[in-house]
Amino acid sequence: MNVLWIFAHPEPQSLNGSLRDEGIATLRSLDHQVRESDLYAMHWNPVVDKIATAPDDVRAEHEKLAWADAVVFQFPLWWYGTPAILKGWFDRVLIQGYGYDVRDEDGRVLRYGEGTLAGKRALVVVTAGGSEASLGPRGVNGPLEDLLFGLQHGTFFYTGMSVLPPVAVLSANRMTQEQYDVAAEQLRKRLHSLETTEPLPFRTQNGGDYDRNLVLRADLAPGESGFGVHRAG
Repeated sequence: MNVLWIFAHPEPQSLNGSLRDEGIATLRSLDHQVRESDLYAMHWNPVVDKIATAPDDVRAEHEKLAWADAVVFQFPLWWYGTPAILKGWFDRVLIQGYGYDVRDEDGRVLRYGEGTLAGKRALVVVTAGGSEASLGPRGVNGPLEDLLFGLQHGTFFYTGMSVLPPVAVLSANRMTQEQYDVAAEQLRKRLHSLETTEPLPFRTQNGGDYDRNLVLRADLAPGESGFGVHRAG
């Protein structure tokens, strides 16, 4: 496979930097081809200067995405979201006509399971200071699955990508060597199955599950609401 690794952490000697190195080495040991967008090292400009434009740095990212079969997005969870530099990558790269407002020959909007990036796999590798309990169903931080919904469903799946279950490294600010070894092994195992892991079963927009107002049909997940209803299983 061709794998693009997008890295959004300012410190190469950090926990994230070590996991990135482990991950890329693992992929190469499996004979995958790897390219990287290290956003801080690239001095990536996160600010949109003009809507729907593709200057040279954006076109370079489009070329990497066209080449890639899978994309790994690695970042620390900051204030319940991605670092600003990664948010700016999405804002500038997934432009109109490429990331959104994509239509087929009949004018049908292609999103949520269809679109420019359909056929590519997306994997989140995220670190967080919160514990597993605090990021669980009744934890004070809210479920990690919910915190990542906007990114995984509203960005990756929206643009057509198949979204794999994330790799989450929790309690990252108080990690022992033993805990790091466990986290690194967890990442290596997931990368070994990058080609075969079943994606999250998000419902496609144009697959018949939603009405003309893009509301889930009443006979599907009746009486339920929230993010979970947008999964088929």
